[in-house]
Amino acid sequence: MRLVALVPFLVSALVATTAAAQSYPTQPITLVVPFAAGSGTDAVARVVAKGLGERLGQQVLVDNRAGASGQIAAQFVASAKPDGYTLMMTTNTTHSANPALFRKLRYDPIKGFTPITRVGELPFAVVVNEKLPVKTLPDLIALAKSKPGKLSYGTPNSTSLVASETIKRLAGIDVVGIPYKSSPQALTELIGGNIDMYVVDLGSGGAMIKANKVHVLATTNTNGSKMLPGVPPIAQTLKGFDLTSWNGILGPAGLPRPIVDKLNTEILAVLADKGVQEQLLQLGFEVWPSKSPDEFAKYLSEQLDHWGSLIKQAAIQPE
Repeated sequence: MRLVALVPFLVSALVATTAAAQSYPTQPITLVVPFAAGSGTDAVARVVAKGLGERLGQQVLVDNRAGASGQIAAQFVASAKPDGYTLMMTTNTTHSANPALFRKLRYDPIKGFTPITRVGELPFAVVVNEKLPVKTLPDLIALAKSKPGKLSYGTPNSTSLVASETIKRLAGIDVVGIPYKSSPQALTELIGGNIDMYVVDLGSGGAMIKANKVHVLATTNTNGSKMLPGVPPIAQTLKGFDLTSWNGILGPAGLPRPIVDKLNTEILAVLADKGVQEQLLQLGFEVWPSKSPDEFAKYLSEQLDHWGSLIKQAAIQPE
């Protein structure tokens, strides 16, 4: 009898949720980015936010909440009301690497979020100070071996950290890591000669590479980058190097499926636009959306395991 009595309530709730999704959004949406303005993820988020806002008929406002390797932003979104008005453009930093890098994580990367769509891949590249006497990654490795513990690298995010430590492990070199709060800060330090190398995302480092302010040696993705034709992948020198830096959009756990599906559809439409693709390509970003929220959820789980293995192999100790 109790189950029968619940049926009208459940039907009413379903109708209300569907109606809310049909009218959604009725106010501006906040797209939280876990990194500082000027970072690669920030640049990608602003392009996607503009296109999404135009399609939805409401502003999509980018909110930069940098700090604690993305934990501040992730915790904020995980705690937000699941109504579709607080979303997160994030990366493997918060949802693949952090669980293995921090003993006491401030959020649950799986249970605390609703996957909406993967957006694509933001390749990273190994860059060095232009005065460093190297032209290739093998040159850098040889120099590091001749000066153990004397060279340094910058690390403002987990991708840079894991990539750099993996290079160290595979190459058998001793290079000192220097932490920074943001990618622009690390780039400034590299150009100023305060560090020797940096694995930088092409979104924030592309302009400096094009202006020859730094020298690029290799890319993290296995097929190279369209933005850097002729620059070899790290795996060409170091066999077994396999690191993908993905970007995706999530909401808080409990986000109603009709709203998830609407956002997924509209974001995919934005990413299919040739003009948007060209803008993102200029940032070094390669569009690679998931086909559905469920596919993205599966991908998140797989990447969580993959990055955990990378971090363990690199012997990086959690904080």
